[in-house]
Amino acid sequence: MSKAMKIAIVDDEKDMRQSISQWLALSGYDTETFASAEEALGAVGPDYPGIVISDIKMPGMDGLQLLRKLMGSDSTLPVIMITGHGDVPIAVEAMRIGAFDFLEKPFNPDRMTELAKKATNSRRLTLDNRALRRELSDGSQIMNKLVGTSPVMERLREDILDLGQADGHVLIEGETGTGKTLIAHALHAVGTRAGKKFVLVSCGAFDEDALTRRLFGPMQPEDTRLPAVEEARGGTLALEDIEALPDTLQARLLSFINEQGNPPETRIVAISNLQNEGKTTEDAIRGDLFYRLAALRITVPPLRQRGEDILKLFTHLVDQFAEEYGCDAPQVSAQEAAQLLQAPWPGNVRQLINLAERAVLQSRRGSGTIASLLMSDHDEMQPVMTTEGKPLKEYVEAFERMLIDNTMRRHKGSIAAVMDELCLPRRTLNEKMAKYGLQRSDYL
Repeated sequence: MSKAMKIAIVDDEKDMRQSISQWLALSGYDTETFASAEEALGAVGPDYPGIVISDIKMPGMDGLQLLRKLMGSDSTLPVIMITGHGDVPIAVEAMRIGAFDFLEKPFNPDRMTELAKKATNSRRLTLDNRALRRELSDGSQIMNKLVGTSPVMERLREDILDLGQADGHVLIEGETGTGKTLIAHALHAVGTRAGKKFVLVSCGAFDEDALTRRLFGPMQPEDTRLPAVEEARGGTLALEDIEALPDTLQARLLSFINEQGNPPETRIVAISNLQNEGKTTEDAIRGDLFYRLAALRITVPPLRQRGEDILKLFTHLVDQFAEEYGCDAPQVSAQEAAQLLQAPWPGNVRQLINLAERAVLQSRRGSGTIASLLMSDHDEMQPVMTTEGKPLKEYVEAFERMLIDNTMRRHKGSIAAVMDELCLPRRTLNEKMAKYGLQRSDYL
């Protein structure tokens, strides 16, 4: 759940400040008041979690001067200006400087609430996008999203760290839903281009003419963006569904790559989804382009090959959705744990995310089982089995780890409570926690 947006109210008249604050507080907003523009500037910074409502006519620094200062600090901050009756030129000037909107005295309180709602929604979207961009440019944050300790995931993380430091273009292959686009972001975030632009274009989302304009220009008059090859210059250009790139654009992309020299100014990360169809990227695009794009390669493992990671991921996702929906996380039985490990997962991590959310929703209603959800996902599962059998020991250990992890989390790291619930002596519990890499400090 998003936190309530703040509203900073700036007015030299105490009664006006208080009446606006009281009205907006009744509408559910967190307000703070300032008697002068100078005072407000000390509290409203570039990432202020809300909006500003300011009178224009104030002693000292007036509202227009305040607006200019705020726009210079954060041009996306919504500022609603309060103008006197008939001050049309001033209102026009405020809008030119960058005001979100204006209220003319005497104003209708409902109109103010309506504007505040629009402005705070706009601000929330801006801050969410800003936070996402920061997260996607933070190598440590994005690597933390690659959950799992299976050998294939350990190797994948090592590959990302190694190839992130290299200069060559990269081809990422894997089944749908395995997180290939996240890995493209990770390659950029841990590499030498981390401070530069990351531009993502889906080759399958446009017709040929539109894709030509998006990649190479010219852009439509109403589009403020540069063509992707210019926008990504010096950074990373990620191309999803590279197999859908038309022949004419394959030739232009090859020319663009050849013109850059070595090392390339702009790195190309190509993403292919052909593994689901049993085809290869090499068959889908011209050979000379393939060998340039596949100078370095990453193959993302499917979920069914990640063993115990499946249960870790599922538990992690279920906890997240339970918190979001304000309910208890459903408990996984031994049989359901075995079914999760055995399921074929054609939709991979994306399918697991959907299953976890549905499990939480049905648990909140007090009906259904995880097994029933799996069966609805895989009508053909009689029983649920992959083509890659796993030894019984692997199932037992995966379930044992999940059970201890869940119990430790539920009891907030109380060793005594966990020993009592699982009927385990202290030494055995310690040994198993060490074996599965579980640390009490993580649950406190």
